Amino acid sequence: MIFNSFQFIVLYPLLFLLYYAFPAKWIRVRNTFLLLLSYLLYMQWKPVYALILLAVTTITFYFALLVNKAKHPKRVLTMGVLMTLFPLVFFKYFNFVNESISSVMSAAGLNCHLPGLNWAIPIGISFYTFQALGYLWDVYYKRQEVEHDFLAYALFVSFFPSILSGPINKASLLLPQFKSARPYFNYPKAVEGMRMLLWGMFMKVVVADRVGLYVDSIYGTYTDYNGMTCFVASLFYSIQIYTDFAGYSLMALGVGKTLGFDLTENFRRPYFAVSVTDFWHRWHISLSVWLKDYIYIPLGGSRCSKVRNYWNIFVTFLVSGIWHGANWTFIVWGILHGVTQIVEKMLGQQKCKYGWLGKTVKVFITFLIVNFAWIFFRLPTIGDACAVIAQILDFNQPMKVDYNITNMTFSVFGIMVLFIKDFAEEFTGVRFFYNRNIVIRWTSYIFVLSSILLAGVFGADQSIYSNF
Repeated sequence: MIFNSFQFIVLYPLLFLLYYAFPAKWIRVRNTFLLLLSYLLYMQWKPVYALILLAVTTITFYFALLVNKAKHPKRVLTMGVLMTLFPLVFFKYFNFVNESISSVMSAAGLNCHLPGLNWAIPIGISFYTFQALGYLWDVYYKRQEVEHDFLAYALFVSFFPSILSGPINKASLLLPQFKSARPYFNYPKAVEGMRMLLWGMFMKVVVADRVGLYVDSIYGTYTDYNGMTCFVASLFYSIQIYTDFAGYSLMALGVGKTLGFDLTENFRRPYFAVSVTDFWHRWHISLSVWLKDYIYIPLGGSRCSKVRNYWNIFVTFLVSGIWHGANWTFIVWGILHGVTQIVEKMLGQQKCKYGWLGKTVKVFITFLIVNFAWIFFRLPTIGDACAVIAQILDFNQPMKVDYNITNMTFSVFGIMVLFIKDFAEEFTGVRFFYNRNIVIRWTSYIFVLSSILLAGVFGADQSIYSNF
């Protein structure tokens, strides 16, 4: 279910009431309802792809049982990981690998081209595959007790708030919540969830989808615009992808809270990071933790030579780039982040040691680096990304101004509200939605809700990250 849709606004209260109609002690009944709901909502896109979700769930569930009992668990684990990854690799990377090999062979004068796949990528496949793999590895490393309840495990993999765009939850967080008795209704948690839904909706429909209209119009015909316009588009895309993904993640957390569940925090004001390393402690936190636990640390982490440590960082962010999509642009994006962090570590610049002025400068520099990398992330080819960068550096072209003034006004308004809110939380600790003064608190609620109704863009596509 797309959270920023009228369908969600209409249906979710009904689903909420149906869920709480079951007595709290009926744990399996509640879990069965949530599992059926999760699959039905997932099947809205392409029903047959629910079979892929079920296959990944079944493979990791039974291989975890085998790993737990096997005399040679590493062999069993390897087989389970390969089988789990197969649908992801096949659907997401087959065309990319096929086209890359064909390009190389064509350059060598050989004709070697396999038929491409015209199928759509199963939505959310990267998220639920990594979540299921995390459970399998945790069982192998003895960090997680093997699960014998298939119903609870299937719900863990497919839980509808987080299956499309994360966060990537750990089994140790969610499985105990699914298996334990839950209160009939947790009022404080539900209030917290509604706050998250409200602010997440603002980030998504008032900021992300508004600035997205401008970004699409400029990047779609970037050769018609001068450097400053392209640079503003790049800045707006940085805002768009943050508010789109963080807003959607926050709504997922909010939906979970209203049902009584705690999901993994995924964002912590990433554009106030003082380094790219710090950025990854604040951006897509659940993926950062996953990469650290299952790629970086098994490679040796930082408990090795400096050269090996730098290599571990590089490989980790190369995997991050590949995870995001089957395109060389994502690989370049991941490499840029990995190399930047290696340089920061070599120079000892991961933390800020220069007071408020130094912190301001480092925040500014970090944002520009991240913004530069987003250009590769957004454009369809490396050539397009390089052309946009060249365009940004060329200020001699005449400016073409044909964007919608109303949309630009609403976009600037949303960005200003977002900046004030994040700045206040980062540097003063002020949180308007949590103010003890009831007037300030409810004024904030009404202001944000009114902004959503007046300036929100509804009917847009799902989260950008649901395509990854």
